[in-house]
Amino acid sequence: MDNGIVRITFLRPAGDVTEIQYNGVENVLETHNGECNRAYWDVVWNRPGEHIRLDRLRGTKFSIVGKDKNQIEISFSRKWHHSAWNSTVPLNVDKRYILRRGSAGFYTYTILERPEGWPDFEMDQVRIVLKPDSEMFHFMAISDKIQRVMPTAEDRKLGRQLAYSEAVLLTHPGNPALKGEVDDKYEYSIENRDDKVHGWMSKKLGVGIWVISPSDEYVAGGPLKQDLTSHVGPILLSMFTSTHYTGKDLNTRYRDGKPWRKVYGPVFVYLNSVSGRPRRSYRKLWRDAKSHMKKEVRKWPYGFLQSEHFPCADQRGSVAGQLLVGDKYVNQTLMTANNAYVGLAAPGKAGSWQTDAKGYQFWTRANEEGYFLIKNVRPGNYNLYAFVPGIIGDYKFEANITIKPGSETDLGAIVYHPPRNGPTLWEIGVPDRTASEFFIPDPKPFLTNKLYTHILSDKFRQYGLWDRYTELYPHHDLVYRIGNSKCHQDWFFAHVPRKTGNKTYTAATWQIVFKLRKPSFAGNYTLHLALASAHASELQVRFNDKSVKKPHFSTGLIGKDNAVARHGIHGLYRLYSIPVPRRLLRRGSNRIYLTQSRSNDAFRGIMYDYVRFEGPRELLVDREG
Repeated sequence: MDNGIVRITFLRPAGDVTEIQYNGVENVLETHNGECNRAYWDVVWNRPGEHIRLDRLRGTKFSIVGKDKNQIEISFSRKWHHSAWNSTVPLNVDKRYILRRGSAGFYTYTILERPEGWPDFEMDQVRIVLKPDSEMFHFMAISDKIQRVMPTAEDRKLGRQLAYSEAVLLTHPGNPALKGEVDDKYEYSIENRDDKVHGWMSKKLGVGIWVISPSDEYVAGGPLKQDLTSHVGPILLSMFTSTHYTGKDLNTRYRDGKPWRKVYGPVFVYLNSVSGRPRRSYRKLWRDAKSHMKKEVRKWPYGFLQSEHFPCADQRGSVAGQLLVGDKYVNQTLMTANNAYVGLAAPGKAGSWQTDAKGYQFWTRANEEGYFLIKNVRPGNYNLYAFVPGIIGDYKFEANITIKPGSETDLGAIVYHPPRNGPTLWEIGVPDRTASEFFIPDPKPFLTNKLYTHILSDKFRQYGLWDRYTELYPHHDLVYRIGNSKCHQDWFFAHVPRKTGNKTYTAATWQIVFKLRKPSFAGNYTLHLALASAHASELQVRFNDKSVKKPHFSTGLIGKDNAVARHGIHGLYRLYSIPVPRRLLRRGSNRIYLTQSRSNDAFRGIMYDYVRFEGPRELLVDREG
């Protein structure tokens, strides 16, 4: 396909991209790779109970879907047959590419379909992979702050592997300025809500190659789901589904012969160029890529796709309303849900959108008064969900919402009553679904990514922070004293095991010390534990008796987020509201013991979002100390 600006060459009928010509460059892709290993779609899948497999979704049939003076759309498709059960995912595949007149790039999307009655399987990852030329592209940009000159794949090979294969200490890099840094692809993960444009730049050529995602309606897990972007290779990704930062809690299981179809994309592969002094080329290319991203976002949903499975703007609907918060212990009148996240996703329980990978999701932010408008929603049946910064828990509107072409649904004022059993006696942290407000230590000086020594808000991305807990608490665990301790200084960001020897660990028990003048007989107290992440962990809670064998509360084994090892500050959100009988409390000093009991390795751990202790419903706040 050639429009005079870019020329794209494909393998036929497989549908892999082998060549992208642009601005006098014969091929911006990695020519040292084979033709089928330069730009492609793939999925990671498995039969139930079996090992995972990789399917490159290679087509068996090529066709021109539509062609006129303004654009061409082509298809590489494949129909699944039982004879291919050992080698390909049981889905019908239709990969599409579109080139438009005057466009410096191309659009791509894929339709995956499972007809009724087809075999059970699991599909943990759906993505696009592009591999720019490693001799041209050395500078990577993910956001305004996260951008830098990157090491090479050869640098990683010559480096020293650290605690896991993704993390490498650069010992002999070609660029001496990178020596002593840690490289790990997970250091460059980003949340769905922020992943609009990322890519690679060549200072020498003044050329950039970018993936622009104009919408996140087709990505799994909602706005806070994190995933990979770009990393050493150079590699450029568009991730649609993955179990990163969620594990198998993300619903990627296809069962019971239920039919399913989903359109992934379109995304736009954009190329740009600048002239002038090379020293300023990175800044200009990034600025232009962001500007073009905004143009693509304004055009969404695109009206030029030829697939009947992608509804354009006039075939979609909208939902509006005002979200209010009712919490009489904070305010006797209803409060506006300032800046709330409000979204439509597949019907389920409150918060179930976090683990939904099969459906579409549509999210917006409410304004200061809680008003929201969710536009361009595909026809279908949804639940309306919300969560509010500064407020614990998840909201779900009681009725299903059906979207029809052109429908405009106005819900009016709706009220979220967050979990609350009594007045707040004390709290630790901020209910924002992350552990970012807690103490994040400096990395070891010989295990740093220099980029994040300057971006303090992303300090959590540094390698090896889990080991700093043992260095800070070599002989005893964390003790937090209500009224004296401060969360940003005294509450470690991750509740991980304490190291006791060479690759041996012991369970860490944290303490919260607080005072009660006199426990009330009016009713139960309540401990709210909001978790920002959990990985292969069990949180046990005991009140005033550390030695009691059976904990007063246990989460059981929870979590597969792996956020500690993968430099995340959160994974999946969990909230536990634990009733505390008066008999477990004392007049004067009280202690809550929090034990993360699973200690097989360094990466098992919990991140807290927020802890709150409430008195009985009838108790006035000023009665307690």
